[in-house]
Amino acid sequence: MALRHYTLDFSLSTPVDSASTVPGLLSIFHEQEMTETVHETDGHGYLATFVGKNGRLVILRVHSHGLVTIDLQCYEEDNIAQLDNLLNALEKKLKVLLSGNITRVKRLPALVRGAKIDRYLPTADDRLIEYDFDRVVYEEDSAYQNIKILHSRQFGNILVLDEDVNLADSDFAYTKAIIGSGKENYAGKEVLILGGGDGGILAEVVKQKPKMITMLEIDQKVIDACRTHMRETCGNILDNLKGDCYQVLVEDCVPVLKKYVQEGRTFDYVINDLTAVPISTEPEEDSTWEFLRLILDLSIKVLHPAGKYFTQGNSVNLTETLSQYEEQLGTLSCPVDFSKEVVCVPSYLELWVFYTIWKK
Repeated sequence: MALRHYTLDFSLSTPVDSASTVPGLLSIFHEQEMTETVHETDGHGYLATFVGKNGRLVILRVHSHGLVTIDLQCYEEDNIAQLDNLLNALEKKLKVLLSGNITRVKRLPALVRGAKIDRYLPTADDRLIEYDFDRVVYEEDSAYQNIKILHSRQFGNILVLDEDVNLADSDFAYTKAIIGSGKENYAGKEVLILGGGDGGILAEVVKQKPKMITMLEIDQKVIDACRTHMRETCGNILDNLKGDCYQVLVEDCVPVLKKYVQEGRTFDYVINDLTAVPISTEPEEDSTWEFLRLILDLSIKVLHPAGKYFTQGNSVNLTETLSQYEEQLGTLSCPVDFSKEVVCVPSYLELWVFYTIWKK
């Protein structure tokens, strides 16, 4: 059973006394057969809760600094028309009571809490996005992460790992950007993909007939889920983990990269589709930065002198984090240069930075 949470806010030019506003609203609550309980606020305005027999709860707050807020909570199956009438009546009455003192009225669509399908996910910079998910296509916990594939009416199926949107059927812009935005010729080349369990990069690069693509993906369950439920992204490429010009190794990329370094093996292209740049750069996240730097350093070591390394970065809003990532490029075992491109990835609902890195 889910809850709907409605909000109605009145921003005021000057604070108001609750004694001049609250009495005028009480008749509306009484008509709804809601009982009032006033709570102590220690001098910080007025706070009351109104509870109805049908489980509705209204929280009325007259803040001491010039804000009046109304929060309405009800069960999802409650009568929407009645709820609209209640909010409309409260809004109309408050506009009369606060006439001449209102600078803004804000009423938001309902937030649905506790629903079977959770439609809310944060952006990289921690803004809340409500998606149009209408069903859970697949969900399972692997040894490494929670894996979900959710269906969106506008983006198609979306792969979500540990509550982080990875890729949707709509997101060819991501795949195109991380393989060089159509500027590279992969024909006859040796290519290494790190991660990429959704199969989108592999499916696209195979079209150019490279000499060999080696893909290192740690989680077999991601491959299995995407093979079945993300076929608009991967096509049939994951039906077999080995083909004429590609092989998918279900392994941790770090020991494999170290082995390639020892063997002196090189690649014309390394495409890193592992986790994004960490959002937090607090000191306790040093181990994450060390991991990213290790992946970078090992990848550059297996990169052909004339080769290119492609990777995603993060949201354009995370300027400090992106700067710190770029600082890591100056600490590698050999000097590198880089360029970056900003791309709109549809299901991310934000602009995303992609990097091209090469040896100087």
